[in-house]
Amino acid sequence: MSKESNPDIRVLVQVRYAYTGQTERDITLELYTDAVLKSDVPEHRLKRGDIVKLVDRHVAPDGTEGYSIEVFNAVGDTIAVTVVPATALEPLREDEILCARSMNG
Repeated sequence: MSKESNPDIRVLVQVRYAYTGQTERDITLELYTDAVLKSDVPEHRLKRGDIVKLVDRHVAPDGTEGYSIEVFNAVGDTIAVTVVPATALEPLREDEILCARSMNG
């Protein structure tokens, strides 16, 4: 069923609270694991806190690190594949609870 024919399609999201003093150097991201977006990606209707799968790592000529990510809705369908800088991601933490949000609102 497509997003257009089902206005109630939802994606997994979570509420985020950063640790005091956390820096980019504290973060290690492994391929094929889940991470969370630290900022919106409006061209794909993704929001800060959405969970993504890391599928590839890239390093730009200027040394900037980035990742190819795949994003799934709550039932496991792929809804986006894109590239984001490493600074736009952070690892999941065990003190977080997953929830769902509608992509239509």
